[in-house]
Amino acid sequence: MPLPTLAVVAADAAEWFARLRTLFFCCAHALSFALVTLHCLIYRREPVSALLWIFLSLALPILGPLLFLAFGVNRVPLKAWRKRVSDQEFLFQRRRREEEAMPLAYWRALRDAVAAEPPADSVRELNLTLNALLPDFPLLGGNRIETLVTGEEAFPRLERAIAAARRHIHLQTFILGNDAVGRRFLDLLRDKAAAGVTVRFLYDRFGSTPALWSGLIRRYRGLPRLQLCGWTQANPIKRQFQINLRNHRKILIVDGEQAFTGGLNLALNNLRRGDRPPDQDYHFALRGPIVQELQYSFLRDWYFMTDEPADVLLSEAHFPPPRPAGPALIRVVDGGPHGAGDTMADVFFAAIASARRQILALTPYFAPTPDIVRALRSAALRGVEVRLIVPARNNHVYAGLAGRALYDELLSSGARIFERRPPFIHAKALIVDDTCALIGSANLDVRSLRLNYETNLAVYDENFVGNLKRVVLQEIAQSEELNLAAWRRRPAALRLAENFCSLLTPIL
Repeated sequence: MPLPTLAVVAADAAEWFARLRTLFFCCAHALSFALVTLHCLIYRREPVSALLWIFLSLALPILGPLLFLAFGVNRVPLKAWRKRVSDQEFLFQRRRREEEAMPLAYWRALRDAVAAEPPADSVRELNLTLNALLPDFPLLGGNRIETLVTGEEAFPRLERAIAAARRHIHLQTFILGNDAVGRRFLDLLRDKAAAGVTVRFLYDRFGSTPALWSGLIRRYRGLPRLQLCGWTQANPIKRQFQINLRNHRKILIVDGEQAFTGGLNLALNNLRRGDRPPDQDYHFALRGPIVQELQYSFLRDWYFMTDEPADVLLSEAHFPPPRPAGPALIRVVDGGPHGAGDTMADVFFAAIASARRQILALTPYFAPTPDIVRALRSAALRGVEVRLIVPARNNHVYAGLAGRALYDELLSSGARIFERRPPFIHAKALIVDDTCALIGSANLDVRSLRLNYETNLAVYDENFVGNLKRVVLQEIAQSEELNLAAWRRRPAALRLAENFCSLLTPIL
């Protein structure tokens, strides 16, 4: 029997290797598909999201499971739990210092003295819900609040407050622009630090990426009394790839006596540039006991990121005795991916469910959780006037398209939708029955409601709510109202794009 030639042996070996490779590939695909499916079943998530990941892992061998590993594995609970533990530790330290023998006892007494209940029966039920959702942040009276529209009104006020600081400045932002505005505020902070004022500046590293990569922030590091800290829970060196936990808060507290918060980032798009108007956005100036609550919110985040001793942060210097400054009742609404539920989503849901006459909802990104959409539909169906104001042209195209996929549900229930003509509107507000306003940094989208760390305010003050409503009605006057019949005649290709972007919402 003749011996096989070298070519025949090589061909047989290649065939066996091909079979082994195919077998290995099939086994790897089956195993990875099984692991993705098992993970989705063990760690409960929304059915649409789970089914989509299971389908991708089956339809896209190797690539699908790799995408799931990168984006689908929900590392939020563990990382959010670490923040929750830090918050509880900081709360324990605060309460220890609030005992009668500790320095903050006087602050606690004054804080409890101005704790309040809203006078109107229509919002007392809502306030009871917020009491349960936000036990660490009571409703406080004696506050003054003022609306500042765009950076044209807000930035000069922030700059004057920083310039007048005598003891400390605490500033927090999502975006520090790599532009003239970013440099202007860093220069102001540097000058005050040089004058002996302690400055703590917390920025989000994801939102401020251009300023980081350009070296702008690095030029201000290492200066005495000027402490710069970037918020991030993503670190490839430590195998932390989670970029969902962004800190979206925008807060300035000066000397523990005045504060500013809202939706404005420290960036040039909030100012007029030649003939180009600034983006529409709202910020709010505050005085009164609520400043102490915003101070505590900032210091809690700072403690988590820096581990600066609680003894230093929870000092009398940071919490001077609060003085009543006005009639507004205000509560801080801090949201984030911690606790048993989604606090920010629960607060919005409760506010919408409490409406009896009118809801005005203003948001740049409308991609909320299904229960928020259902609450708005339910309000409209029971006769509440629901008006939603969104940008006509969104700065994030996919976010705008995802929101538009939900319009039919709202329009068919009787809700009214207004698309605000340019400039882009970045403002956020929810006004209920002319008695309560939810304002701050949170958008009506899944990211703000579930993933970001956000700070809103629940405000009960007829004058403030009336003035804010007039501002919102001006936005409506600059808008085009959608008609249900015309909306349903939009091109099929556009509807496909909207529904596709909407599918990405549970993943992103």
